[in-house]
Amino acid sequence: MAISVVIADDQEMVRTGFRMILESQPDIEVLADVVDGEAALAAVEELRPDVLLLDIRMPRLDGLEVTRRLAGSGRDTPRIVIVTTFDLDEYVHAALRGGASGFLLKDASPAMLVEAVRAAAVGDSLVSPAITVRLLRDMATRTRTPAAVAARRPAEPLTEREVDVVRCLARGMTNAEIGAELYVSLSTVKTHLANVQAKLDARNRVEIAAWAWESGLATSSTP
Repeated sequence: MAISVVIADDQEMVRTGFRMILESQPDIEVLADVVDGEAALAAVEELRPDVLLLDIRMPRLDGLEVTRRLAGSGRDTPRIVIVTTFDLDEYVHAALRGGASGFLLKDASPAMLVEAVRAAAVGDSLVSPAITVRLLRDMATRTRTPAAVAARRPAEPLTEREVDVVRCLARGMTNAEIGAELYVSLSTVKTHLANVQAKLDARNRVEIAAWAWESGLATSSTP
């Protein structure tokens, strides 16, 4: 079954470009493209897409507010990927804390846009490599207190290999890059990440990477 997508952006050229890129993929179907946040909420209610691509700055209702409303709606909601021109840390923090599954800049490659949609559809996440490590370091400095770290302690200790995978993830690596770095298969990487996600009760890979920076695991040489 194809991944269904709604695109929300106030620039027609951007919407048209995204639609062309996504509709060139056999496993993705664009249900609609809309011009503002209010229309995005209406489209989600009517069409029930798997993934919603959202710009941040739009008329009537911006992408961050749409994200917050959908995250707090209590209903089955689409996975949200923010795609924006604005590389501002406060936007990234607000989007991911609000429940977005990904954050891309509009200069990202078509391949990355497609991968972000696919990742979101299966409950994973993707953040532009240009901002990943900077973002997570900054999140760590804001949240690394003894109480916060204790609250995010894993339910079970991570294995040595899980620690290796998490450290690679915290450096902004994709699953394929982690596999190449550690000489393991892609399915093995996914298994390790699924185990870590369960131990941390994390929603996605961004939360795992954020924990690695918050706990100091990303910068330490020992588990």
